[in-house]
Amino acid sequence: MKHNNIASEKLSRRHFLSTTAVIASSALIPTVFSCANNKLSGKSGQIARFSPHSKYAGVQVGAITYSFRSLKGGLETTLKACVEAGLSSVELMGTDVEDYLGAPKNTVKRQPNAHNPLTPEEKNAIEKYKSEVKEWRKTKGTPDIYAQIRRKFNDEGVNIHIYKWLAGTTEAEIDYSFQVAKTLGAIGISAEMNDENARLLGPIAEKNGMYAILHNHYQYAEPGFDVDKLLAYSPANMLNFDIGHYFGSTGLDPVEFIRKYHKRIASIHLKDKTSASNLSQKNVNQVWGQGETPIAEVLHLIRDNKWPIYCDIELEYPITPWSNSVKEVKTCREFCRQILL
Repeated sequence: MKHNNIASEKLSRRHFLSTTAVIASSALIPTVFSCANNKLSGKSGQIARFSPHSKYAGVQVGAITYSFRSLKGGLETTLKACVEAGLSSVELMGTDVEDYLGAPKNTVKRQPNAHNPLTPEEKNAIEKYKSEVKEWRKTKGTPDIYAQIRRKFNDEGVNIHIYKWLAGTTEAEIDYSFQVAKTLGAIGISAEMNDENARLLGPIAEKNGMYAILHNHYQYAEPGFDVDKLLAYSPANMLNFDIGHYFGSTGLDPVEFIRKYHKRIASIHLKDKTSASNLSQKNVNQVWGQGETPIAEVLHLIRDNKWPIYCDIELEYPITPWSNSVKEVKTCREFCRQILL
């Protein structure tokens, strides 16, 4: 496969780092809000504030909040990072959400293995947690409480378009998860692409008027993998198509895949990688513009066809000591903006 490497030729890492002022100004739009007795306001009781804006030429660019996994501080820190990175819409990881709302916490953090299984005390602690959180969801963690999180994000100019979280694998737990996602304003829930998730999530998503959005890692490179079979379980089954994982594991063109399946793609994950056919290093994460993934061609395809596909940054390349995840996501967003405009 031959690519024009549009992104690499048009945009350089040095150029990104020299456009800090442009990044800041292009990502924010002014909003007026009330502030009584504020002497700095242009009008009585009103001052200008700024909200993030990351929809370019009709394409909504966002990020999965996994990109900010290096930050500590929970949901408040994640929201602040989204705003500082200039993102107006995100795929929200649900890891810290119940903690933020005051749910019981699981005190057992480690993953057991054959050499180091769970102790009886740990097993008891996990069962106690499951019982307590189940009761909390019934009494205090009803979907309505999630409306405050939606308001919190929306007040900062950030929408939640996908929720990546499941309460469990029973029908009742999955149904609860979709009710929560709907309250947050999401179009659906994202989960790993496999037969079980496609069978279980699709029908319940359909019942709730939402989508079950299946995320790929290296499944497309597995012999006999059949994406059409997974999509056929329910019309509510959609794809969260990771172009980096697809390109890095198969060497195939993600543009052609999107062209074929665009009606079943709810969102894509953007990242830059080397190809599976690279002779020196296969399937390796790269700073954007230094890899081989056709990010520009993908964004142009979605823009030119006006397809309603969310395009989310997933930060996976190593961050240098003099930077941080917020700065890098901001740079990736600017990469997309310059491609699209």
